[in-house]
This record gives sequence, structure tokens and C-alpha cells, in this order.
Amino acid sequence: MFRNQYDTDVTTWSPAGRLFQVEYAMEAVKQGSAAIGLRSKTHVVLACVNKANSELSSHQKKIFKVDDHIGVAIAGLTADGRVLSRYMRSEAINYNYTYESPLPVGRLVVQLADKAQVCTQRSWKRPYGVGLLVGGLDESGAHLYYNCPSGNYFEYQAFAIGSRSQAAKTYLERRFENFTGSTREDLIKDALIATRETLQGEKLRSSICTIAVVGVGEPFHILDQDTVQKLIDAFEIVQDEAPAAEPDAGAEPAAAAEEGEGSGAGADQAAVPEPDVAPMDI
Repeated sequence: MFRNQYDTDVTTWSPAGRLFQVEYAMEAVKQGSAAIGLRSKTHVVLACVNKANSELSSHQKKIFKVDDHIGVAIAGLTADGRVLSRYMRSEAINYNYTYESPLPVGRLVVQLADKAQVCTQRSWKRPYGVGLLVGGLDESGAHLYYNCPSGNYFEYQAFAIGSRSQAAKTYLERRFENFTGSTREDLIKDALIATRETLQGEKLRSSICTIAVVGVGEPFHILDQDTVQKLIDAFEIVQDEAPAAEPDAGAEPAAAAEEGEGSGAGADQAAVPEPDVAPMDI
């Protein structure tokens, strides 16, 4: 994208019918660290990648609790996300105080989208440079929404936003048909694998990712690092054992070939696993 005469403020249309300031805000979401959401019939899992400016600093918080039944993961400008999460928290408290019942997830998402849309129609404002994955549970079931800086919102079975999120989307697109009937543990596993897909070869550790869960009988909460690391270790062990079983399956044909043709050396070479394959490659 390059600066042009139609991007000086958010209310100026280009001849092609585009609002460049809104598109720039959507580009800021793509530059942020990845955030991932998945839902089943009973649970919603949010995951994000933690980025630190340097080894001496801590990472910025990317997942926020809105209410006991709603949480949000953000990608983009963290300051904007913090302000919007505080607005969502206030709306949830006011609704609960007025109606003495939890705020429906869909209603909160519409209010949030309306707030974002106002910033695309006022010349003295700028769009929020953050995308939000809103996950929650209400009387109609589990929900996962994506709120865009343009004021649009969409409901998903699973979605990923932020930098290098396309790799996570590819994994989720292959698996999403199974998410509806997935258990809590399976959703967390898929969230961790999708998060790993965005790291481009970097080893997945609990220090660089955050996982949050909300479900039936389980209020929204963020899993502690020790629990996440145990889950990562368990999944890596399972995936280490799966490739190791493949050479064993071909052991009998190799032995038969060795007896009949004397080609044992070729069979040994075929049974050696590739050294560069990562343990969690999908």
C-alpha cells in the first residue's frame, strides 16, 4: 500500500469506492501476533502467540476476560484491544445489573461492531487497529465471532488472525468438520497445533503462547504455563511415537526382500527416518 490523495482521512472515498484508512487498520491486524479460536458444541478455546519487544521485557497480554462466559483474543494494536475489552466488560456488567442475566454473546458482538463502525464515519476519529476473536457461551450454545476494524463481524467454527495466520487457517480448514463433536482436550490440542503452525519452525513452548477456555460448567479462564507445557509435552510425545511406528510396519517386507534377493542394505536405508522432520509436522 502506498500513500495517495485519498487516504488523508477516513471519510474520503477513492474513485474505486475504497476507504484506505479502514484498509490500513485491517493491515495492522495482519501485522499483529497470531490469535486463534475454535469452538465445539460445549466449549470455546482461544489461543495467541506472545511476542516480546526484547529478551529483557515481558510480553503484552493478548487474551482478556470479559465475563464468566465471554473472553476475547486480539491481534493488532494491543492498546486499542485493551480499550475495547474494557468497553465490553462494562457492557456485560451493565446488562447483568439491569436484566439480572448474562449478556448474550451475539448482542455484545453487535454493540462492539457498531462502536467500530462509528470510527469509519467520523473525520476526527480513526478506525481501531485491532481484530478481536470473541468466544463465549450462552443459552443458544457456544459462539466464536471475529470483529473487524471496518465494523463487520462474522461467526466462525474456527478462525485465525494476525501474522502468519494463513498456515493456521490451512490446518483448521482440514480439521474443522470434527470440531463440533470435539472434547475440551481435543480442542486445546488443535489450538496448540494451529498455534505452532504460525511459528515457522520455532519450537512451541508455554512461554510463547497463551490458552484460554470457556465451556459448560467451566467459567472463562486462562490456563497457567505449567498446565500448557504439560499439554504440549503430551502432544509431542504422541506425535513422536506415530512416525516411529511407520518403519515397523514395513519391517516384514524388508526382511523378506533381504532373504530372497539379498538387498538388506537398501531396506536399511529405507527404514531410516528423515532427520529434519519436526515432531509436530502435520
